[in-house]
Amino acid sequence: MTAAFRFRARLRLSLVATSMFALLITAMPVSAGGTAFLTQVGSGYSLPLYVTNAGDSRLFVVEQRGKIKINGGGTFLDLSGKVSQSGFERGLLGLAFHPDYKNNGRLYVNYTRASDGRTIVAEYRRSASDANRADPASGRTVLSIAQPYANHNGGWLGFKGSNMFIATGDGGDGGDPGNRAQSKSTLLGKILRINPLDPDGSGPRTYSIPSKNPFVGRSGLDEIWSRGLRNPWRCSHDRGTGNLWCADVGQQKYEEINRSSSGKKVNYGWRLLEGKHYYNYPGRTSGALCTSGCKTLPIAEYAHSAFGGGNCSVTGGYVSRRSGASLYGKYVFGDFCSGKIWVIGAGRGAGKALPQPTVDTTHMISSFGEGADGKLYVVNQGGTIHLINGS
Repeated sequence: MTAAFRFRARLRLSLVATSMFALLITAMPVSAGGTAFLTQVGSGYSLPLYVTNAGDSRLFVVEQRGKIKINGGGTFLDLSGKVSQSGFERGLLGLAFHPDYKNNGRLYVNYTRASDGRTIVAEYRRSASDANRADPASGRTVLSIAQPYANHNGGWLGFKGSNMFIATGDGGDGGDPGNRAQSKSTLLGKILRINPLDPDGSGPRTYSIPSKNPFVGRSGLDEIWSRGLRNPWRCSHDRGTGNLWCADVGQQKYEEINRSSSGKKVNYGWRLLEGKHYYNYPGRTSGALCTSGCKTLPIAEYAHSAFGGGNCSVTGGYVSRRSGASLYGKYVFGDFCSGKIWVIGAGRGAGKALPQPTVDTTHMISSFGEGADGKLYVVNQGGTIHLINGS
C-alpha cells in the first residue's frame, strides 16, 4: 500500500470514532476579500466524494457507499445494492449529467461493483414522474473495466460537448507493477473519451468511439485519449478555455497538477515520473529532477513535506469562470490529508512557483464541484459541503 493510502485509512478510521465532531468541522478563520473563504451550505452527508449540477440550481452530492442526494432535498438515486461497501478507494466515485439532460434525462455514474470489484460506468435516466428522482430500473452498463487491486480506481466523469471523459487509475498496488499507465493495450491509468449514448439500440455496442481519438486506426485502444496517470483524483474542463485540468495522486513524495489544451495523446509520465521527478525510469536516478525524456510535466507539484507538511493526496478542482467573481481566472485545488487549499492563476506560467496555501482547513477535502452558475464548492468527506466565496 502507498503512504497516502495508509494515511487516508487512518483518517477514515478516526472519522468513524469522531463522526459527531466531524460534522461540525468548519474552515479555519483565514479571510479572502474580507469574508471567510468557505461558507457551509450542506451537512449530514455520509462520506461525500463529489458535488455537481444538472444544468439548473440544484446541487447533487455523491456519497461513496452508493447514494446520490440533492443538497437540501432527498435521495435522487440509491445504488447501494450494486456498489462496493468495502475498501477506502472503492465505491460510487463519479457522476456526470449529459449536456442535453434537460431533454434526454440521461446521467452517468462511475462505481466499483460489489460482486467483483470491476469499474462500471453506467447510464441511468430521470424518472418520468418525478424530476427529483432517477429511475433505478433504467440502468444500462456502458463500460466495464477489470481492476487487479482494490485501490486506484480513479472515478471522475465529465463531458465536453457530446463526448464523455473518464479518468481511470493504474489498477492499484504500489508503483504500478504492471506498468499499466504507460501501456496502450489497457484502459487503466488513462483519460478515456467516448460517446456514451447507445449506438445500436439492442445491438452489441454500448458506446461509440469519436473518430478523432488519437489511437483510432493505430496501435493502441481506441478509447484512450491520454495516458501515464497513477490515480487521477478529480479532473475538470475550464469553461473559458476548454483546457483539461487533472490532479494525479503521487506515490511517495510528490503531488501534481496537470493542464493541457485538450489532453489528446498526452503522456503524463507515470510510472516513469512522479511529479517532475524520475520514479521508475530506466537509466535515471530515482527522485532526481527530470531533465530529459520528461513526457508532459505537470504545471505544478508540491512535496508531502512542503508548506508545513501533512500533505499526501492532491484533490483537483476547477477554474473559476463566473462573471464578476473575485477568483475569476483562478484554479482552486487542495490536499485531502492536510486540508490546505491553493488558488493559482490559470493562464500561462500557472504553477511555476506554487504559492503558500490560500487557506488551511481541518477538512478532508475529497472533491471540489461546480454549480450551473459557475460557483465553486468544496466537499469535506466528514459530511459537509462548502461554497468557495468569491468564486
